Amino acid sequence: MSMQKVLITLGLLIFLLGLLWPLLARLGLGHLPGDIRMGRPGFQVFFPLGTSLLLSILASLLLTLILWLWRR
Repeated sequence: MSMQKVLITLGLLIFLLGLLWPLLARLGLGHLPGDIRMGRPGFQVFFPLGTSLLLSILASLLLTLILWLWRR
């Protein structure tokens, strides 16, 4: 598999994620258990640990499926 195909595929996946981002925001991503929010007046910190873990797992499964289909 050439590096060009990999980069094009990753670029298309990032583009599709960008298009789907408003839909994903409506699903509650960013408000999952494990996401840490700390705030005081004039200061707010947000650590999306649960969301990051979920998106990482989904991305790896999707990439595995794409590469498996590509090799067939």
